[in-house]
Amino acid sequence: MKRLLISCLLSVVWVQTGLAQEAQSQTAAPAQAAPVPKEAPKKETRDSLEAAYKREFAFLQAQKKELEQRLKSFKAQADNTEKTIRQKIDSLEQKNIELSANEDKFRTSLADAERKDDVLNDSSDLLQMTYSQGNASLDAYGRSLEGNPEFAAASDEIKLAMLFRQATDLLKDLSNIRHQSESFFTNDGAEVSGTVVKVGNIAAYGVSDTNSGILVPAGAGRLKLWGEPAADVAKGVLAGKVPSELKIFLFESKEKAVDEKQEKNVLGVIESGGMIGWVIVGLGGVALILIGIRCLLLYLASRNPQSIARVVIPLLQNDQEKEALSFCQQQKGPFARILMATIQNSHGNRDHMDDVISEAMLHEAGALNRFGSAILVIASVSPLLGLLGTVTGMISTFDIITEFGTGDPKLLSSGISIALVTTELGLVVAIPAVLAGTLLSSWSDGIKYDLEEVALKATNILLDRENPERMHKHDSAAAKTGRQASDVSELEQEFA
Repeated sequence: MKRLLISCLLSVVWVQTGLAQEAQSQTAAPAQAAPVPKEAPKKETRDSLEAAYKREFAFLQAQKKELEQRLKSFKAQADNTEKTIRQKIDSLEQKNIELSANEDKFRTSLADAERKDDVLNDSSDLLQMTYSQGNASLDAYGRSLEGNPEFAAASDEIKLAMLFRQATDLLKDLSNIRHQSESFFTNDGAEVSGTVVKVGNIAAYGVSDTNSGILVPAGAGRLKLWGEPAADVAKGVLAGKVPSELKIFLFESKEKAVDEKQEKNVLGVIESGGMIGWVIVGLGGVALILIGIRCLLLYLASRNPQSIARVVIPLLQNDQEKEALSFCQQQKGPFARILMATIQNSHGNRDHMDDVISEAMLHEAGALNRFGSAILVIASVSPLLGLLGTVTGMISTFDIITEFGTGDPKLLSSGISIALVTTELGLVVAIPAVLAGTLLSSWSDGIKYDLEEVALKATNILLDRENPERMHKHDSAAAKTGRQASDVSELEQEFA
């Protein structure tokens, strides 16, 4: 706006200037056309021009003042207008803020309303579900409110109150001891008719002309007799007499059958281990037979070794070699055979006799070590077979889970039985086999030590007989060894 006023002012000045120049030119033109004025006219003209300039200047001054006043007025008006506009803008901004706050408030209220609506819908669905479940539970006892017009027309609060009242009445009725004519199954699977005494809804007794006792769920809402005899208790409860010791079986539902726990025996345990269980048991039987045979062999080999030595050694010391050989030929067992081989080869040197004794010892060692390795092999293989059964059982269990899921634990029991029973059988076979094999090996080593001792003693006697000096040293060493042995035995008796 200011620029516009300045432009107007400049236009006016330019127009006034143009008019003044035009008037000056008109005034100058007659002057050119007129003859050369004299000095008097020139002075008048100068005065008139000066007056005209003054008038024009005064006019311009007036125009300027007028324009300045108008500009001032226009500025004041513009300031007022601007102030008014700013106030309006501030007012509009405040209104905008208020409207925005109201919008947020309305949005929040709308969200709350939608949430409340969802809650109400969920509550309505939950109430409908509660009504359905309650009526379904009551329908099992013929007390459903589903077809009741009063229930259908009632409000939610009244419906809930009616359902709870109906359920409370049902619980009161079920918690009482009541009896009714009903059939049930006996232990052999036959169905008989009789009187069923129900203790609430958690236990029952059956009384019939032939069978009586505790009843347990048989599945599908039926009952059957429990294996434990309790006919007196059932008849007493039916007669209203509570015995001092009340035998009772508590159950949760009659829809699922209850199986009696089967008494386990050895064959049942082995059978639950499957084929691998029988293989382990077979190996255990073989190990038992081998242990028995080896015990018999070692017993026969170690029988009366000292009695043979007490007869043969004195005969050899008295140079009765033939009598000693004849006595050994009449005896049986490794001691007699070792001494007989020693006496038969007594005319050689020590190296030859040592070779003969070693050959005889190797021959006897085969019989003494017989079945020892087989027993230890069975002891080592049995746990491995048990581990194989464990892996097989777990694989079977996972196959059942893949096919039928984990809903029925009975389906999983077969695989778990194989896994656990085979491990148990493997350890049952391995532990005694290792113990017996180790003890029998120690027994065998003791017999071989005794054989070597007897053979060495006979060899020394036979060799010393041909060398008296050596025999004297040997007797002295034997006497000294005997004294040391007697001292040791005295110390042992003292400590004992």
